[in-house]
Amino acid sequence: MNLHAPDQAVAARFEPMNEHRLDVVVALEQQAHPHPWQRRHFVDCLASGYEAQLLIAGDTLLGYFVAMKGVEEVHLLNITVAPEHQRQGWARVMLDALILWSRGQGAQWLWLEARDGNTRALHVYKAHGFRTVGVRRQYYPAAQGRREDAVVMSLKLENAPELDVAP
Repeated sequence: MNLHAPDQAVAARFEPMNEHRLDVVVALEQQAHPHPWQRRHFVDCLASGYEAQLLIAGDTLLGYFVAMKGVEEVHLLNITVAPEHQRQGWARVMLDALILWSRGQGAQWLWLEARDGNTRALHVYKAHGFRTVGVRRQYYPAAQGRREDAVVMSLKLENAPELDVAP
């Protein structure tokens, strides 16, 4: 199935993340985040069987997400769009795919944490129907040895918009 971001005519596809692709994933992670995951985080997630998908256009990695299934819920652990492909709708494409997968797993809720200062991500999540349910104080590492709060958000999947996925 080819996917298109709402603002783009670029065709993209999802592929499972695997250890053979981790070099490019880790490079993108380091480019996209001031406090990136390390390779071992991705290795641990893959070894634990977490849902980890790459979003690819041609040979270009546009982004990826990693999510952990729990009892009737899914927790989004990492979602990243390559900096040169941000603001093109790819995060929404990945969230839609995650919502579909989560529903297929029988999940009722989708959970995530986002940096309090990541206003772009918070806007995308709110536009997708996520609601703020709490704050984890000093959850994330920040510049100069400080810490940043995490905004805890959830989406009741029965309230999420139905997605049109024609093959």
